[in-house]
Amino acid sequence: MDTFRVAEAGRQAGNAGTHPGTVDSAGEAGPSEQPGRSWVPATSPTVAPPVGSVGLEVSLQSSQPDRISLEHASMEHTPIERTVVRLFALVGEGLAGATHSLLAGDREAARTLADHDEEVDALYSDVERLVYDRMAVEHLDQADLRYLVVLLRILPEIERSGDLAEHIARRAVRGLGMELSHRARGLVERMGEVASDMWRAATDAFVDRNPLGGDIVEDLDDEMDELHVTLTAEIASGSMPLPVAIEAALVARFYERFGDHAVNLARRVEAISAPTHR
Repeated sequence: MDTFRVAEAGRQAGNAGTHPGTVDSAGEAGPSEQPGRSWVPATSPTVAPPVGSVGLEVSLQSSQPDRISLEHASMEHTPIERTVVRLFALVGEGLAGATHSLLAGDREAARTLADHDEEVDALYSDVERLVYDRMAVEHLDQADLRYLVVLLRILPEIERSGDLAEHIARRAVRGLGMELSHRARGLVERMGEVASDMWRAATDAFVDRNPLGGDIVEDLDDEMDELHVTLTAEIASGSMPLPVAIEAALVARFYERFGDHAVNLARRVEAISAPTHR
């Protein structure tokens, strides 16, 4: 599927009214979100389009009834699916924006992004409540129950990934990016690109019910681990003042942990994609 459908469908999912603080179809910001903006820079990091979702029709038109999908599960799952897709979109947008703000020194955008994490937390609570409400329904079949249990396992991964994007944005607010060495900036830029690629792949795995998504994300995670090691060596070289080096080490760790969560997400999605045993 086209991974660059993600941002548009994520916005459509948010416009469906799953939470009062999302952006409406006219582009007006709700009470918990600042007006939308693009963070693709002119010169530094080439940030991939925000990640978060693709069309729900992929799952609805599945031709494999022995797999857990929206076709097999009750249509009451649709609001849950829509909210999860919105969560993926918000976290992906937050990561891309945080990387750009850090390297471009855009403190105002970084401040907006850091506050944006509150919407992720609110949506996390909303969808968790929806899942528990659905699980309270009697006579759930095996596919429905398995789908809901997997959601309860992946939701914390999404929420924690949002926290990591917020932590990066907080460092951008302090102007850390402008104090990094030239080599460290290049490594951070690449880590941001790889993290965005991993998040897109994890999102696609969820929406497409792709059992191979974990392999794709893990391949990217190998590069992320190598970048983390290289950036740590650059920090230890003494090329930056000690306070800057300490903050840079934290940022490196945030990206590395973000990658780990993307791997966990893609692997947990495999349980949705796997054939059921009747």
